[in-house]
Amino acid sequence: MSEARRLPLEVWGRHWLGRLQQWTDRRRTTRWGFEFLMFGIKQGWACLFGGLMLALLVGTHLFYPDDAPLARYDFLVIGAVAIQAAMLLLKLESWDEARVILVFHVVGTIMELFKTAAGSWIYPEPSLLRIGEVPLFSGFMYAAVGSYIARVWRIFDFRYTAYPPVWTTWLLAAGIYVNFFAHHWVMDVRWGLFAVTALLFLRTRIHFTPDRKRRWMPLLLGFLLVALFIWFAENLGTFSRAWIYPDQAEGWSPVSLAKMGSWYLLMIISFVLVSLVRRPEPEAPMTRI
Repeated sequence: MSEARRLPLEVWGRHWLGRLQQWTDRRRTTRWGFEFLMFGIKQGWACLFGGLMLALLVGTHLFYPDDAPLARYDFLVIGAVAIQAAMLLLKLESWDEARVILVFHVVGTIMELFKTAAGSWIYPEPSLLRIGEVPLFSGFMYAAVGSYIARVWRIFDFRYTAYPPVWTTWLLAAGIYVNFFAHHWVMDVRWGLFAVTALLFLRTRIHFTPDRKRRWMPLLLGFLLVALFIWFAENLGTFSRAWIYPDQAEGWSPVSLAKMGSWYLLMIISFVLVSLVRRPEPEAPMTRI
């Protein structure tokens, strides 16, 4: 990633890590170790908004007083807004990334209103800042996914080979979104959507830069890995009773792995929405590894 595309704290961090990089360059094994370290640091930085939201969910579950005059869910709304404002004021997030978060907030809240009415999941605690059965902090959980994708796209300087025609990805995302609603009345076509996803992206590679060298992986594998981490995050969310599924009403239990399919499809929607802001660019042939 060029200096011009880095946020101020990223420039400072890259300068500081440059000293460690000089030392690790002395041996091949330490050079690989530094590249792996940079991959982890960049992933963590991309997850900043989502990580802070998860910390807020778990922290209030463990320590928020039961007799507080402000409902916990309302505190979560205020906390989420404060995190978003702080990230912008401290230049930890760009305005382009903030606009992506707003879109995800709207799209996610619409789905929340429908899904809670259908009984797919429950928000068990009272609050004032809500629409129907949906507390307003819930939209920020979808926004966290959008924030991650927008940030990781920029931080790792994503480029693609064999990316499908953009209009086909829009149709796929629209079909997935409609199926999230329609399967309550008509046949669930998610297996067909999985098949279309595989056909569209089977040859697609995502190229990225953990440190200095360009690396790549199949984009379908990237979707799966992110969906897996979202599933882990969802387990923390339900453990903190930010929301629960009907089978968790009597006590917490791990979220079924079957939910991975839903998160995988949600990843497609999320990725396509971000691609409206950050158009997929082809990898330059001379930099492929």
